[in-house]
Amino acid sequence: MASVPLPEQNFILGGDPLSLDRIRAILVRLEDTIIFSLIERAQFAHNPKAYRRGEIQELKDVGFQGSWLEWFLKETESFHAKARRYTSPDEYPFTPLAELPPPILKPFPHPPILHPNKINVNPSILSFYTQAIVPRITRPATLALAALKRAYGISGDDEYEDDGNYGSAAFVDLEVLQAISKRVHYGKFVSESKFRDNPAAFVPHIQARNRAALAGLITKPEVERKLLQRLRKKASLYALNFSPDGEPLNDDATRKIDVDGVVELYEHYIIPLTKEVEVDYLLVRLDGLSEDEIAKLSAVKLNGH
Repeated sequence: MASVPLPEQNFILGGDPLSLDRIRAILVRLEDTIIFSLIERAQFAHNPKAYRRGEIQELKDVGFQGSWLEWFLKETESFHAKARRYTSPDEYPFTPLAELPPPILKPFPHPPILHPNKINVNPSILSFYTQAIVPRITRPATLALAALKRAYGISGDDEYEDDGNYGSAAFVDLEVLQAISKRVHYGKFVSESKFRDNPAAFVPHIQARNRAALAGLITKPEVERKLLQRLRKKASLYALNFSPDGEPLNDDATRKIDVDGVVELYEHYIIPLTKEVEVDYLLVRLDGLSEDEIAKLSAVKLNGH
């Protein structure tokens, strides 16, 4: 099974990691990663047993009480933690850091980019992905499985949802979740970039804990509208199958994924959660600063003047 690489940012080499153009380029590339990974996941049935805690007896036998996917995440992230993946400012594990091993390599000297914070919304990402997204995008495969089982005389509850491909499905789940997590948590970089550009606009609202005002400073409806338009066009293109002579089969019956489901993932889950991360980050942006430091920031207006 092909793996879809995550877009990476080199924080040591290259330009300004807080450049909005650079951030935007990474977010656009993440769209491709997320769409292609969802297409891979859509080929398997729902397999809800893999997402319910305590369903896999073999895991219970070794003392693990979580779900198959949670175990898969923990095992994979344990290896990644040893390679110091989660010391990077744009990487966040789904497994609590306290349950992961320390890095084998010495700490990498990442330059200070983000203000210290403990914001990690991966529990929310895992929840909406397993409860809302997976059932939606796997519906065609689940229905095809049911038809196949009926052809072999299996009917009733046993005909639906489970094709037994727990390992293959979890492998793709991992890729989708990592990509969504990176995309959502990049909201911190957006907030930091905009804060540094015009601190005086943010400081009063941070001090007043005014979430609505902060959201208004970072939200651009026209940008979101164009994002959803671009996403629909991409998903529509990537979902196409092709005939043996290379002609696109442009009909719903042959599409590899539900395009509306991809768009709704962004519109109803990824974009709103990213906004929450952006505002949550801003609300802790002044933590640890002295009154003099905050006063100086309050005097710095647009573009640092």
